[in-house]
Amino acid sequence: MMVPDINIGINIGINMAINLDTDLEVLATKLRSSSGIAAKHDIGAVTATLGVKDKSVPVGDDCAALPDGDGYLLFAIEGFINAFVTADPWFAGWCGVMVNISDVVAMGGRPTAVVDAVWAKGEDGATPILEGMRAAAEAYGVPIVGGHTNIRNDRSQLSVAILGRAKQLLTSFDARPGDVLVAAVDHRGRYRAPFDNWEAATTAPPARLRGDLEILPQIAEAGLAVAAKDISQGGIVGTAIMLAECSGVGIDIDVTAIPVPAGVSLDRWLSTFPSFGYLLSVAPENLDALLARFAARDICAAAIGIVRAGSAVAITHGRDRIVIRDHRETPLMGLGPMEHSA
Repeated sequence: MMVPDINIGINIGINMAINLDTDLEVLATKLRSSSGIAAKHDIGAVTATLGVKDKSVPVGDDCAALPDGDGYLLFAIEGFINAFVTADPWFAGWCGVMVNISDVVAMGGRPTAVVDAVWAKGEDGATPILEGMRAAAEAYGVPIVGGHTNIRNDRSQLSVAILGRAKQLLTSFDARPGDVLVAAVDHRGRYRAPFDNWEAATTAPPARLRGDLEILPQIAEAGLAVAAKDISQGGIVGTAIMLAECSGVGIDIDVTAIPVPAGVSLDRWLSTFPSFGYLLSVAPENLDALLARFAARDICAAAIGIVRAGSAVAITHGRDRIVIRDHRETPLMGLGPMEHSA
């Protein structure tokens, strides 16, 4: 499908742009069938059953944000698929802490403490999970303050929850037409087989990890953005779909503007779950200042698209544009702004 040139009034990552290494339609087909994106559909069924769609605290953000008179109290929880915990128990434990921290940071918050629920077959099964959690907690400076343990189970399972605070929120509900979509990802990593997890944290200096956690809270407090989301198992495009649905907007993503680490294919990168990765919806006048915040920390950040009126999330290459999902026609989570208008 041919569309007019997209003009967002900025230099959109020319120095870091890549050549499209696969046909756009082939790429679109792969994204539409992504299991990471499809899994997000489960959120809608669960929230409907629990009856939480129309509550005063919006559902669909990376954390539940509770106003408490002095900013916001942030709650989040993550559970991990059994295959991941079994295949790489130490890293699963590390991720239990890391991804929760990422959820808090995505909301413009700072993490306070985590608790865990660990099931394992004996002490030997639990030890690598707990050691991974401990290593991450020490590296990021976020304490583990309690939890639940059962080491008499028939398999390993893990869930971790976090508490944090924010002075000023970044949310999934505030992307606006005319904004620029920015992707910020730490490229100083590698894939950790056998999954599409881009790991840029376990060997990083703790001081660097802790310093990087300050970028998004400082962006929020400086008013450089009001909408953000951490890049999750759905990858860049899946996360953009969730952001678009919650905000009631459309998003066009220029796939040639997405910085990709050396030696990594574009199609794999679009499905990657990075250890440090965020999408931000930014007013054009704030773009340079926001990108400078990431550049100062050697984080790769670039404008990769635009937020539009409408409900379609599309990938583009030159004049070609292919819709991956229209959340009005086919909701992913069913958590758009209509559910929160009350």
